[in-house]
Amino acid sequence: MAEHELVAPEETRRDFLYVATGAVAAVGAAHAAWPFIDQMNPAADVLALSSIEVDLSPIEPGQQITVKWRAKPVFIRHRTEADIAEARAAPLDDLKDPEADEERAPRPEWLIMVGVCTHLGCIPLADQGEFGGWFCPCHGSHYDTSGRIRKGPAPENLTVPDYVFVDDTTVAIG
Repeated sequence: MAEHELVAPEETRRDFLYVATGAVAAVGAAHAAWPFIDQMNPAADVLALSSIEVDLSPIEPGQQITVKWRAKPVFIRHRTEADIAEARAAPLDDLKDPEADEERAPRPEWLIMVGVCTHLGCIPLADQGEFGGWFCPCHGSHYDTSGRIRKGPAPENLTVPDYVFVDDTTVAIG
């Protein structure tokens, strides 16, 4: 054999045992971790409420109802012509989170949004605050008649969930 010739190390039974032990340990760790990962999935009661249908016919102009969807309150407001005009007259440059009223309420008379303040998750009060919409008493966020943040610490507008009108008097949220 030449002096400079390299010889491949011989595989031993010990090498096989190291690889087999590592593989069994990896499978065992994955098997042990699965219950912890699986518990992060939504519970059955939350999945059952992933979409709801709401009858809008009893809501008069100027009234608001609150329904529960995905364990959160959803405000459904039948806006008056004055509410719509006020929301559309607000200059987008004055808004902290600029979003046109037309984007938030495709059917202008119906405003549907999740009723959770985007600051710390409080529930804003309807028909209060400086802009005629909602007011969060916890830290002083003011929302206008389109649910857009106008004053206070909240960083974003109230969230508009995915929804579709099933017919003229029924909306499906989710």
